[in-house]
Amino acid sequence: MDTPLVTVITPTMNLLDNNQADSFNLLVELLDMQTYPEIEHLIIDNASTDGTVEFLKDYKNQGYLTFFSERDTGKFNAYNKGVMHAKGKYITFLSCDDFIHDITSIYDIVNLMEANNADFSFAPAYCRHPEGFTFLFAPSMHNAFQVMPCARQAMFFKKSMIEKENYFDEKFKIFSDFDFIMRIIMKRYNPVYFDSTYVTYKLGEKAQKNTKRAEEESKAIFNKNFRTLYPLNEETLERMTLYSDFPKPLLDKLVTYFPEDDRNLFYERCEQMHQIRLNAINAQQQS
Repeated sequence: MDTPLVTVITPTMNLLDNNQADSFNLLVELLDMQTYPEIEHLIIDNASTDGTVEFLKDYKNQGYLTFFSERDTGKFNAYNKGVMHAKGKYITFLSCDDFIHDITSIYDIVNLMEANNADFSFAPAYCRHPEGFTFLFAPSMHNAFQVMPCARQAMFFKKSMIEKENYFDEKFKIFSDFDFIMRIIMKRYNPVYFDSTYVTYKLGEKAQKNTKRAEEESKAIFNKNFRTLYPLNEETLERMTLYSDFPKPLLDKLVTYFPEDDRNLFYERCEQMHQIRLNAINAQQQS
């Protein structure tokens, strides 16, 4: 097998003040243990002021990583900068408190993507909740137009695809990865499923703490990607965002982005998600 370079992009900011040095060390050490030989770890630091730059220099001097430190405008701006600097054929994005616990996984994922000429891969992931428990996030690509279908940390992307699709849309500060996944599905890029749980990530709290911003971004993402398929007004966008309640004529357009054998399953999964969201809202209102 050829060994194309893989770039792991990690944004950082004030690791020391945020008590993330130990988590970052675990991320770096486990990447160093990977059996795949061609890995570039690229750190995009948001002009840290707490000694993080010196901390990163120690890792760089030992050959673990490369880093750039300058002001950015958020996580997805850092991702885009990382892609521009990346030398790898394949790219994955890990935060400083995520880690890949399966040391053979990058070798296996690259092998799978090369064999299938895949543009991106997706896999299940373990998610650490801020309240202290861990759960499995199993992918559900049939729900990719309603909700985030899988953990971004459990995905690999061809750099050339990210460039061709003009990177992450930086106006979305919370859900730009949701928008990007939606776009590459609608452009019919070739995915491959990696059937192993190899990464553990920490659940982001930004969407939970900024529910209004998250809802507005969801509406904007739906409008951006679906407005040419079906006329969308504020009431329709509200139901799509809160209840995953999509108009049937729109679903009839979206189903065409899936293989014919999957289309009945697409409708079933979309209805299931609608019922899950509806039941959750009703339960919340009654409590």
